[in-house]
Amino acid sequence: MSEQFQMTRRSMLAGAAIAGALTPLVGAASAQAEEAVAKIAPVDIASLPRVKVDLVKPPFVHAHTQKAEGGPKVVEFTLTIEEKKIVVDDQGTEVQAMTFDGSVPGPMMVVHQDDYVELTLINPETNTLQHNIDFHSATGALGGGALTVVNPGESTVLRFKATKAGVFVYHCAPPGMVPWHVTSGMNGAIMVLPREGLTDGQGKSLTYDKVYYVGEQDFYVPRDAQGNYKKYESAGDAYADTLEVMRTLTPTHIVFNGAVGALTGDNALKAAVGEKVLIVHSQANRDTRPHLIGGHGDYVWATGKFRNPPDRDQETWFIPGGTAGAAFYTFEQPGIYAYVNHNLIEAFELGAAAHFTVTGDWNDDLMTSVRAPSGT
Repeated sequence: MSEQFQMTRRSMLAGAAIAGALTPLVGAASAQAEEAVAKIAPVDIASLPRVKVDLVKPPFVHAHTQKAEGGPKVVEFTLTIEEKKIVVDDQGTEVQAMTFDGSVPGPMMVVHQDDYVELTLINPETNTLQHNIDFHSATGALGGGALTVVNPGESTVLRFKATKAGVFVYHCAPPGMVPWHVTSGMNGAIMVLPREGLTDGQGKSLTYDKVYYVGEQDFYVPRDAQGNYKKYESAGDAYADTLEVMRTLTPTHIVFNGAVGALTGDNALKAAVGEKVLIVHSQANRDTRPHLIGGHGDYVWATGKFRNPPDRDQETWFIPGGTAGAAFYTFEQPGIYAYVNHNLIEAFELGAAAHFTVTGDWNDDLMTSVRAPSGT
């Protein structure tokens, strides 16, 4: 580890109030994991088939089957950590982001219940910070965070059994710096499908034609004395000022998929009348209230757990911070639909909005103009 990196770490940890509390937890969890390995006979992983998955950038999701084929598998993923500058609005506001695979949010992974997730996590030597990963879908202290701490130039492999069906957040959680890494973009989602696929809670199978992943992100960008957003050479340089803004609990930007307008215009989500669309929505840090203007959640798992029966015909659903949710909708009319966080200040003023562009024939029975606006 370079002297420069050590100095950066010391300066950042000095200002992190939870560093002393969390570091012993990481060490203890690591020791407990080693003891558990010694006591419990492992499953014969070598006998299970393996599937290697190439992840794709959100809002898209890698190819997968909705119903499991055969028995449990070991599903192999690779995430490469990238510290990079991103622009988050059309004014050129910059964030020194931390990312999984270069995107905010990180890619969505899909497996089936009782599959084994085997993740290779790479922290290239070109990075400057220590990172790890905490899977909310995993069973074990700190969600794998204690077993995956990697310094620049290191990599690690974590394997866990996906025992709970649903959509779940994953995020970086290094000792002393968890909120900074999460609010700098280092989070994503994993979907663990029931082996029989989704159902309506009463035995009816639900099969989607398309799935989109919307990751909601709160950013905290420091301003100078004149109120202009500041720019920095590195994440470490931005740390102290960013921490001050974070402690106000007041985001400067709340966006979908990394930037204001990232899912609008040419990048709007596409669908057609009659298509069944599953929308997975995560927020790793703050509560949110997704709403599809002009549509509904036909079936909604607001807290994302597929063992629970979905709510029906929802107008707006509530996703607690640190959670991923899922909504299933069949589009019935063409047009442009706004998909927003229905805290409308956050949607219209801070950026938490996306568009669906839906093609097809208009149905006058569902909606029609009886009389156009006029002066009489």
